[in-house]
Amino acid sequence: MTVTSLNSESRRTQRRGVTVAPWRRGLLDSPGNIAITLGYVLVVAWLGIPFLRWVVFDATFSSDAAGCASGGGACWAFIGEKWRFILFGTYPVERHWRPASACILLIGLLIAACIPRFWGRGLGYAGAAGLIVAAMLLCGVPGPIVATDQWGGLPVTLFLSVGAFAGAFPLAICLALWRRSDQGGVRWLATAFIEVVRGVPLISLLYVATLLFPLMLPAGASLDKFVRAGAALTLFVAAYLAEIIRAGLQAVPRGQYEAALSLGLSQRQATLLVVLPQALRAVIPPMVNLATGMFQETTLVVIIGMFDLLNTARAAANDPNWIGYYNEAFAFVALIYFVFCFSLSRYSLWLERRFGQAKR
Repeated sequence: MTVTSLNSESRRTQRRGVTVAPWRRGLLDSPGNIAITLGYVLVVAWLGIPFLRWVVFDATFSSDAAGCASGGGACWAFIGEKWRFILFGTYPVERHWRPASACILLIGLLIAACIPRFWGRGLGYAGAAGLIVAAMLLCGVPGPIVATDQWGGLPVTLFLSVGAFAGAFPLAICLALWRRSDQGGVRWLATAFIEVVRGVPLISLLYVATLLFPLMLPAGASLDKFVRAGAALTLFVAAYLAEIIRAGLQAVPRGQYEAALSLGLSQRQATLLVVLPQALRAVIPPMVNLATGMFQETTLVVIIGMFDLLNTARAAANDPNWIGYYNEAFAFVALIYFVFCFSLSRYSLWLERRFGQAKR
Protein backbone atom coordinates (compact mmCIF):
# COMPACT_ATOMS: atom_id res chain seq x y z
CA MET A 1 0.00 0.00 0.00
CA THR A 2 1.37 3.38 -1.01
CA VAL A 3 1.63 6.46 1.14
CA THR A 4 -1.14 8.14 -0.88
CA SER A 5 -3.59 5.30 -0.27
CA LEU A 6 -2.73 5.29 3.46
CA ASN A 7 -3.44 9.03 3.68
CA SER A 8 -6.73 8.56 1.81
CA GLU A 9 -7.77 5.79 4.18
CA SER A 10 -6.89 7.99 7.17
CA ARG A 11 -9.02 10.86 5.79
CA ARG A 12 -11.98 8.53 5.18
CA THR A 13 -11.72 7.25 8.73
CA GLN A 14 -11.68 10.78 10.11
CA ARG A 15 -14.75 11.73 7.99
CA ARG A 16 -16.63 8.74 9.43
CA GLY A 17 -15.78 9.95 12.92
CA VAL A 18 -13.98 6.73 13.81
CA THR A 19 -10.95 7.60 15.93
CA VAL A 20 -9.03 5.21 18.18
CA ALA A 21 -7.09 6.63 21.08
CA PRO A 22 -3.48 5.41 21.23
CA TRP A 23 -4.01 3.68 24.58
CA ARG A 24 -6.92 1.66 23.13
CA ARG A 25 -4.97 0.19 20.24
CA GLY A 26 -4.36 -3.47 20.96
CA LEU A 27 -6.49 -3.31 24.11
CA LEU A 28 -10.06 -2.45 23.14
CA ASP A 29 -10.04 -2.29 19.35
CA SER A 30 -11.53 -5.78 18.76
CA PRO A 31 -13.68 -8.32 20.64
CA GLY A 32 -10.74 -10.67 21.12
CA ASN A 33 -8.51 -7.95 22.55
CA ILE A 34 -11.33 -6.78 24.81
CA ALA A 35 -11.69 -10.31 26.23
CA ILE A 36 -7.93 -10.60 26.82
CA THR A 37 -7.81 -7.17 28.48
CA LEU A 38 -10.71 -8.04 30.78
CA GLY A 39 -8.99 -11.32 31.67
CA TYR A 40 -5.82 -9.46 32.64
CA VAL A 41 -7.84 -6.97 34.69
CA LEU A 42 -9.52 -9.82 36.59
CA VAL A 43 -6.19 -11.51 37.29
CA VAL A 44 -4.63 -8.25 38.49
CA ALA A 45 -7.64 -7.59 40.73
CA TRP A 46 -7.57 -11.14 42.08
CA LEU A 47 -3.89 -10.84 43.01
CA GLY A 48 -3.60 -7.11 43.61
CA ILE A 49 -6.44 -6.49 46.05
CA PRO A 50 -5.25 -9.04 48.67
CA PHE A 51 -1.69 -7.81 48.21
CA LEU A 52 -2.80 -4.19 48.70
CA ARG A 53 -4.66 -5.17 51.86
CA TRP A 54 -1.58 -6.95 53.18
CA VAL A 55 0.73 -4.05 52.34
CA VAL A 56 -1.41 -1.10 53.45
CA PHE A 57 -4.84 -1.64 54.97
CA ASP A 58 -4.12 -4.57 57.32
CA ALA A 59 -0.47 -3.70 57.91
CA THR A 60 1.11 -2.78 61.24
CA PHE A 61 3.40 0.24 61.03
CA SER A 62 4.39 0.89 64.64
CA SER A 63 4.43 -1.85 67.24
CA ASP A 64 6.58 -4.63 68.65
CA ALA A 65 6.76 -8.24 67.55
CA ALA A 66 3.81 -9.19 69.78
CA GLY A 67 1.65 -6.45 68.29
CA CYS A 68 2.54 -7.55 64.76
CA ALA A 69 1.65 -11.16 65.55
CA SER A 70 -1.95 -10.15 66.28
CA GLY A 71 -2.36 -8.35 62.95
CA GLY A 72 -3.24 -9.94 59.64
CA GLY A 73 -1.12 -7.77 57.37
CA ALA A 74 2.49 -6.85 56.90
CA CYS A 75 4.60 -5.89 59.89
CA TRP A 76 6.41 -2.79 58.68
CA ALA A 77 7.53 -2.18 62.25
CA PHE A 78 10.02 -4.97 61.55
CA ILE A 79 11.53 -2.89 58.73
CA GLY A 80 11.61 0.14 61.00
CA GLU A 81 13.58 -1.87 63.53
CA LYS A 82 15.88 -3.75 61.12
CA TRP A 83 16.43 -1.44 58.15
CA ARG A 84 19.91 -0.46 59.26
CA PHE A 85 20.93 -4.11 59.59
CA ILE A 86 19.41 -4.95 56.20
CA LEU A 87 21.24 -2.10 54.51
CA PHE A 88 24.61 -2.33 56.29
CA GLY A 89 24.80 -5.80 57.87
CA THR A 90 27.06 -6.21 60.88
CA TYR A 91 29.05 -3.06 60.17
CA PRO A 92 29.63 -1.15 63.45
CA VAL A 93 26.49 0.86 64.14
CA GLU A 94 28.31 3.96 65.35
CA ARG A 95 30.14 4.14 62.02
CA HIS A 96 27.23 3.59 59.65
CA TRP A 97 27.98 6.92 58.03
CA ARG A 98 30.89 5.23 56.27
CA PRO A 99 28.91 2.59 54.31
CA ALA A 100 26.19 5.17 53.70
CA SER A 101 28.76 7.56 52.21
CA ALA A 102 30.24 4.72 50.14
CA CYS A 103 26.78 3.90 48.75
CA ILE A 104 26.15 7.54 47.84
CA LEU A 105 29.55 7.72 46.14
CA LEU A 106 28.96 4.52 44.14
CA ILE A 107 25.48 5.63 43.08
CA GLY A 108 26.96 8.97 42.03
CA LEU A 109 29.51 7.14 39.89
CA LEU A 110 26.71 5.14 38.29
CA ILE A 111 24.76 8.30 37.48
CA ALA A 112 27.87 9.96 36.03
CA ALA A 113 28.57 6.87 33.90
CA CYS A 114 25.04 7.10 32.48
CA ILE A 115 25.52 10.67 31.17
CA PRO A 116 26.95 10.59 27.61
CA ARG A 117 28.74 13.94 27.96
CA PHE A 118 30.97 12.40 30.67
CA TRP A 119 32.03 9.41 28.58
CA GLY A 120 35.75 9.47 28.06
CA ARG A 121 39.09 8.87 29.67
CA GLY A 122 38.29 11.22 32.54
CA LEU A 123 35.33 9.09 33.58
CA GLY A 124 37.62 6.07 33.82
CA TYR A 125 40.03 7.93 36.10
CA ALA A 126 37.14 9.27 38.20
CA GLY A 127 35.63 5.80 38.46
CA ALA A 128 38.90 4.25 39.62
CA ALA A 129 39.40 7.02 42.18
CA GLY A 130 35.80 6.67 43.37
CA LEU A 131 36.16 2.92 43.88
CA ILE A 132 39.35 3.46 45.87
CA VAL A 133 37.67 6.08 48.07
CA ALA A 134 34.64 3.80 48.59
CA ALA A 135 36.95 0.94 49.60
CA MET A 136 38.76 3.21 52.06
CA LEU A 137 35.44 4.30 53.56
CA LEU A 138 34.32 0.71 54.02
CA CYS A 139 37.70 -0.32 55.45
CA GLY A 140 37.47 2.46 58.05
CA VAL A 141 40.46 4.42 56.74
CA PRO A 142 41.40 6.71 58.37
CA GLY A 143 40.67 5.18 61.75
CA PRO A 144 40.24 1.66 63.13
CA ILE A 145 40.15 -0.93 60.37
CA VAL A 146 36.82 -2.66 59.71
CA ALA A 147 37.36 -6.22 58.43
CA THR A 148 35.52 -7.28 55.30
CA ASP A 149 33.75 -9.95 57.35
CA GLN A 150 31.73 -7.11 58.88
CA TRP A 151 30.71 -5.67 55.54
CA GLY A 152 27.22 -6.46 54.37
CA GLY A 153 24.04 -5.28 52.73
CA LEU A 154 23.77 -2.63 50.04
CA PRO A 155 27.46 -1.51 50.08
CA VAL A 156 28.58 -5.06 49.26
CA THR A 157 26.04 -5.38 46.44
CA LEU A 158 26.95 -2.01 44.93
CA PHE A 159 30.72 -2.37 45.37
CA LEU A 160 30.85 -5.87 43.87
CA SER A 161 28.60 -5.07 40.91
CA VAL A 162 30.06 -1.63 40.11
CA GLY A 163 33.64 -2.74 40.75
CA ALA A 164 33.28 -5.93 38.72
CA PHE A 165 31.78 -4.13 35.73
CA ALA A 166 34.29 -1.28 35.87
CA GLY A 167 37.20 -3.73 36.04
CA ALA A 168 35.74 -5.99 33.36
CA PHE A 169 35.15 -3.23 30.79
CA PRO A 170 38.78 -2.57 29.73
CA LEU A 171 39.57 -6.29 29.96
CA ALA A 172 36.57 -7.12 27.77
CA ILE A 173 37.67 -4.61 25.12
CA CYS A 174 41.10 -6.21 25.01
CA LEU A 175 39.63 -9.72 24.81
CA ALA A 176 37.26 -8.71 22.00
CA LEU A 177 40.08 -7.12 19.98
CA TRP A 178 42.44 -10.03 20.65
CA ARG A 179 39.84 -12.54 19.51
CA ARG A 180 39.64 -10.71 16.19
CA SER A 181 43.42 -10.39 15.94
CA ASP A 182 45.44 -11.83 13.06
CA GLN A 183 47.97 -13.22 15.53
CA GLY A 184 47.04 -16.85 16.10
CA GLY A 185 48.48 -17.19 19.59
CA VAL A 186 46.75 -14.12 20.97
CA ARG A 187 43.48 -15.03 19.28
CA TRP A 188 43.64 -18.60 20.63
CA LEU A 189 44.32 -17.47 24.21
CA ALA A 190 41.48 -14.94 24.15
CA THR A 191 39.09 -17.48 22.66
CA ALA A 192 40.07 -20.12 25.21
CA PHE A 193 39.55 -17.74 28.13
CA ILE A 194 36.17 -16.54 26.89
CA GLU A 195 34.83 -20.01 26.13
CA VAL A 196 36.07 -21.55 29.37
CA VAL A 197 34.63 -18.80 31.59
CA ARG A 198 31.34 -18.69 29.69
CA GLY A 199 31.13 -22.48 29.84
CA VAL A 200 31.00 -22.71 33.64
CA PRO A 201 28.46 -21.24 36.10
CA LEU A 202 29.35 -18.28 38.27
CA ILE A 203 29.04 -20.42 41.40
CA SER A 204 31.93 -22.60 40.26
CA LEU A 205 34.15 -19.55 39.77
CA LEU A 206 33.29 -18.33 43.27
CA TYR A 207 34.16 -21.74 44.70
CA VAL A 208 37.48 -21.72 42.85
CA ALA A 209 38.26 -18.23 44.15
CA THR A 210 37.36 -19.23 47.70
CA LEU A 211 38.55 -22.83 48.05
CA LEU A 212 41.13 -23.60 45.35
CA PHE A 213 42.92 -20.29 44.84
CA PRO A 214 44.22 -20.08 48.46
CA LEU A 215 45.82 -23.51 47.96
CA MET A 216 47.81 -22.14 45.02
CA LEU A 217 49.35 -19.32 47.04
CA PRO A 218 52.77 -19.71 48.68
CA ALA A 219 52.85 -20.82 52.29
CA GLY A 220 51.94 -17.97 54.64
CA ALA A 221 50.43 -15.83 51.85
CA SER A 222 46.75 -14.92 51.89
CA LEU A 223 44.32 -12.80 49.95
CA ASP A 224 41.13 -11.34 51.36
CA LYS A 225 37.95 -13.23 50.49
CA PHE A 226 36.26 -10.06 49.31
CA VAL A 227 39.07 -9.40 46.81
CA ARG A 228 38.92 -12.97 45.53
CA ALA A 229 35.17 -12.79 45.04
CA GLY A 230 35.51 -9.46 43.23
CA ALA A 231 38.18 -10.92 40.93
CA ALA A 232 35.97 -13.91 40.08
CA LEU A 233 33.02 -11.64 39.28
CA THR A 234 35.26 -9.39 37.15
CA LEU A 235 36.51 -12.29 35.04
CA PHE A 236 33.00 -13.64 34.65
CA VAL A 237 31.62 -10.31 33.45
CA ALA A 238 34.62 -9.73 31.18
CA ALA A 239 34.01 -12.96 29.27
CA TYR A 240 30.37 -12.13 28.54
CA LEU A 241 31.06 -8.46 27.88
CA ALA A 242 33.84 -9.36 25.43
CA GLU A 243 31.38 -11.27 23.26
CA ILE A 244 28.95 -8.35 23.32
CA ILE A 245 31.69 -5.95 22.23
CA ARG A 246 32.88 -8.39 19.55
CA ALA A 247 29.37 -8.45 18.13
CA GLY A 248 29.47 -4.66 17.98
CA LEU A 249 32.82 -4.73 16.20
CA GLN A 250 31.46 -7.11 13.59
CA ALA A 251 28.46 -4.85 13.04
CA VAL A 252 30.66 -1.91 11.99
CA PRO A 253 31.07 -1.91 8.18
CA ARG A 254 34.53 -2.78 6.92
CA GLY A 255 34.50 0.41 4.91
CA GLN A 256 34.78 2.49 8.08
CA TYR A 257 38.10 0.85 8.91
CA GLU A 258 39.41 1.15 5.35
CA ALA A 259 38.35 4.81 5.13
CA ALA A 260 40.24 5.56 8.33
CA LEU A 261 43.36 3.89 6.93
CA SER A 262 43.03 5.87 3.70
CA LEU A 263 43.05 9.10 5.72
CA GLY A 264 46.46 8.24 7.12
CA LEU A 265 45.49 6.70 10.46
CA SER A 266 47.42 3.70 11.69
CA GLN A 267 45.68 0.38 12.29
CA ARG A 268 45.65 1.03 16.03
CA GLN A 269 44.25 4.54 15.61
CA ALA A 270 41.60 3.36 13.14
CA THR A 271 40.44 0.67 15.58
CA LEU A 272 40.42 2.82 18.72
CA LEU A 273 39.19 6.10 17.25
CA VAL A 274 36.82 5.02 14.48
CA VAL A 275 35.68 1.41 14.78
CA LEU A 276 35.52 0.89 18.56
CA PRO A 277 33.34 3.96 19.39
CA GLN A 278 30.77 2.90 16.80
CA ALA A 279 30.83 -0.68 18.09
CA LEU A 280 30.32 0.38 21.71
CA ARG A 281 27.46 2.66 20.74
CA ALA A 282 25.73 -0.20 18.93
CA VAL A 283 25.87 -2.58 21.90
CA ILE A 284 24.91 -0.24 24.75
CA PRO A 285 21.49 -1.93 25.31
CA PRO A 286 22.95 -5.43 25.81
CA MET A 287 25.68 -3.97 28.03
CA VAL A 288 23.05 -2.33 30.23
CA ASN A 289 21.20 -5.65 30.32
CA LEU A 290 24.38 -7.42 31.43
CA ALA A 291 24.95 -4.80 34.14
CA THR A 292 21.40 -5.35 35.41
CA GLY A 293 21.94 -9.10 35.57
CA MET A 294 25.26 -8.61 37.33
CA PHE A 295 23.62 -6.43 39.95
CA GLN A 296 21.18 -9.25 40.67
CA GLU A 297 23.68 -12.11 40.58
CA THR A 298 25.79 -10.69 43.38
CA THR A 299 23.41 -12.57 45.69
CA LEU A 300 25.41 -15.73 44.88
CA VAL A 301 28.27 -14.56 47.10
CA VAL A 302 26.35 -15.99 50.05
CA ILE A 303 27.75 -19.41 49.18
CA ILE A 304 31.22 -18.20 50.17
CA GLY A 305 30.08 -16.61 53.42
CA MET A 306 29.47 -13.03 52.28
CA PHE A 307 26.26 -11.18 52.97
CA ASP A 308 24.91 -8.92 50.30
CA LEU A 309 21.59 -7.07 50.45
CA LEU A 310 19.37 -10.11 49.97
CA ASN A 311 21.20 -12.22 52.51
CA THR A 312 21.26 -9.55 55.22
CA ALA A 313 17.48 -9.38 54.81
CA ARG A 314 17.27 -13.13 55.35
CA ALA A 315 19.55 -12.86 58.39
CA ALA A 316 17.42 -10.02 59.83
CA ALA A 317 14.34 -12.24 59.73
CA ASN A 318 16.22 -14.87 61.78
CA ASP A 319 16.44 -12.57 64.80
CA PRO A 320 14.79 -14.42 67.72
CA ASN A 321 12.89 -11.24 68.64
CA TRP A 322 11.53 -10.79 65.11
CA ILE A 323 11.76 -14.27 63.69
CA GLY A 324 9.65 -15.24 60.70
CA TYR A 325 9.11 -11.86 59.00
CA TYR A 326 10.67 -13.01 55.74
CA ASN A 327 7.92 -11.58 53.55
CA GLU A 328 8.47 -8.06 54.86
CA ALA A 329 12.25 -8.37 54.60
CA PHE A 330 12.17 -9.66 51.04
CA ALA A 331 9.51 -7.11 50.02
CA PHE A 332 11.75 -4.30 51.26
CA VAL A 333 14.75 -5.68 49.40
CA ALA A 334 12.68 -6.36 46.28
CA LEU A 335 11.68 -2.70 46.21
CA ILE A 336 15.35 -1.66 46.30
CA TYR A 337 16.26 -4.09 43.52
CA PHE A 338 13.27 -2.95 41.47
CA VAL A 339 14.25 0.72 41.75
CA PHE A 340 17.78 0.02 40.52
CA CYS A 341 16.85 -2.45 37.77
CA PHE A 342 13.86 -0.48 36.51
CA SER A 343 15.98 2.68 36.37
CA LEU A 344 18.59 0.83 34.30
CA SER A 345 15.96 -0.52 31.92
CA ARG A 346 14.45 2.93 31.37
CA TYR A 347 17.93 4.33 30.88
CA SER A 348 18.58 1.72 28.20
CA LEU A 349 15.40 2.74 26.36
CA TRP A 350 16.38 6.41 26.63
CA LEU A 351 19.78 5.64 25.11
CA GLU A 352 18.17 3.73 22.25
CA ARG A 353 15.96 6.71 21.43
CA ARG A 354 18.84 9.15 21.79
CA PHE A 355 21.20 7.28 19.49
CA GLY A 356 18.39 6.37 17.13
CA GLN A 357 17.59 10.05 16.64
CA ALA A 358 21.27 10.88 16.21
CA LYS A 359 21.60 8.16 13.56
CA ARG A 360 18.58 9.43 11.65
